[in-house]
Amino acid sequence: MWRHVVRIHPNGEALGKEIRGATDLPKIPVPSVPSYQPTTTVPQRLEAIQKYIREFQYNHTGTQFFEIKKSRPLTALMDIAKEMTREALPIKCLEAVILGIYLTNNMPGVDRFPLSFKSHFSGNNFYHIVLGVHSGGRYGALGMSRREDLMFKALEFRTLTDLVQDFDAAYRGYWHTLHKVKIGQYVSHDPHSVEQIEWKHSIVDLNKLSKDELRKELERYTRDMRLKPMPPSPTRDRKNSMGSPLRVQNSPKRRSSRIEKRTSAEKPPEDTSSSDMSGYQIRV
Repeated sequence: MWRHVVRIHPNGEALGKEIRGATDLPKIPVPSVPSYQPTTTVPQRLEAIQKYIREFQYNHTGTQFFEIKKSRPLTALMDIAKEMTREALPIKCLEAVILGIYLTNNMPGVDRFPLSFKSHFSGNNFYHIVLGVHSGGRYGALGMSRREDLMFKALEFRTLTDLVQDFDAAYRGYWHTLHKVKIGQYVSHDPHSVEQIEWKHSIVDLNKLSKDELRKELERYTRDMRLKPMPPSPTRDRKNSMGSPLRVQNSPKRRSSRIEKRTSAEKPPEDTSSSDMSGYQIRV
């Protein structure tokens, strides 16, 4: 936010220092990062994390408070997540995904993966993203949305298909037609990883698949993730001691069925001078 002030205000730097150094301004409440007892179960922890995320206001403005770019390495995104916890500014769905990854890094039994949606309503395409979670044979999601049923999903879905269909039903409740679902690779639990998040491991076109084909496609994805667990990612301090990353630059991607290339016409509108944030919102 302060960088934004410096950019748009003639005396932005001096003004920012004056405001931040003032001692007579009222204190703004900052949500407390959740803490747990050793006996706290995974579902209870995820619910506490979602409650914490919901304490952030939804960012209804076009202002970008946190400079998130999907091409940044995981360690840089985790630094931004720390900044979120300090500043407690309004966030959108992509920021909530980064925050969810940060808050679940110390939960090694929980697999995290990006789960994004492309929907159509009244002649326009809309984009939304949540953090899919998997633990104990059940699926759920963490996130931020204007709609209650398009963010948090309790860890109670037996299959990924059940989770996706629940989101599909929610979209239909707002007269949106869900066209595509993009499922990312599992995210490393190493906060110092220099690897990038793989946001689109598989792309499923709901317009071309029957319900049975959709189920088979998602089962194929979950089987692929289960059979090929993610090896430890390298860090700045341990590059020589850790194993090779799951995906390195210039190396071929693992094969996944029915993957489609996303054309430039399908990309959400974005400010090329900043981040990937602007396209991820649903106006219903």
